[in-house]
Amino acid sequence: MKNFIELIRNCMTDVREIMPWDLEERLQENPELLILDVREPEEYNAMHIVGSINVPRGILESACEWNYEETVPELVQARDRELVVVCRSGYRSVLASHSMQVLGYTNVVSLKTGLRGWKDYEQPLVNGSGQDVDLDDADVYFTPNLRPDQLQPE
Repeated sequence: MKNFIELIRNCMTDVREIMPWDLEERLQENPELLILDVREPEEYNAMHIVGSINVPRGILESACEWNYEETVPELVQARDRELVVVCRSGYRSVLASHSMQVLGYTNVVSLKTGLRGWKDYEQPLVNGSGQDVDLDDADVYFTPNLRPDQLQPE
């Protein structure tokens, strides 16, 4: 039986990852680059990269195709567009990038370290209203806060 991290590792053999400084460079070189944030809407509204679009991981595959209630036309039409997938830590984005490659996306990469790494690299984040997020507040937001019942029993 595999666990979550093993699933990620299996997908990483097929998925390219870039670091936050690489994304900063790609954004300067290619203003048409599409940043796809696959976190849940409440996570996206708390903070995200300016100009990114939000399609939660749970509906990604149908959002990438025509004729579904979840269809996102900009995403369907981006099969050959440079696309960077982001999430909180870089794990969900690996899974999402893998799925998108299976669906025929030719230029998709995952942001290694996720938005936590983007924040650590001191790059800007905005909230759902488009207002800048204080990076100290982002640091608190990205600090794991596990309940005792979420910890593996000894």
